[in-house]
Amino acid sequence: MIESTIAWLLHLLAAPEVGLTSVFIISFISATLLPLGSEPAVFAVVKANPALFWPVILTATVGNTLGGMVDYWLGYRAKVAFAKERDTRWFRWLARYGAKTMLLAWLPGIGDPLCTLAGWLKLPFWPSVAYMAAGKLARYLTMTSLLLFVPDGVWQRIGQLLG
Repeated sequence: MIESTIAWLLHLLAAPEVGLTSVFIISFISATLLPLGSEPAVFAVVKANPALFWPVILTATVGNTLGGMVDYWLGYRAKVAFAKERDTRWFRWLARYGAKTMLLAWLPGIGDPLCTLAGWLKLPFWPSVAYMAAGKLARYLTMTSLLLFVPDGVWQRIGQLLG
């Protein structure tokens, strides 16, 4: 019973026919404070089925934006819980430029904490989400498009080196 349930769950998450479920989950998790990159999953699904370019890009953007919204919420709740605000350069910078700083939410290493700080500072929620989504969409479009220009032979050689 447990084995079949686990097999079913793994099959669902792998979504071998399409991969959109996996892209969504990986993109969501990678937008939280957990260190996980979603670009390889996005690229792999697009490479396996180029006709799914836009559905994959949009699925990744939605998943990553929802993860950023979780970060925002965590920051908002953290401020309520700790109520002690520290005056740092990040806080001043975010407060000065407001929701537009969420365009940088796509940056590796600092994008996710920026979303958390936006919640901490109680930046306007929906404008923050809109800028966050625009930045993440631009990242997925750029990264996936650039990776598609790499010749297949390069990927095969990398596979041989790793395998």
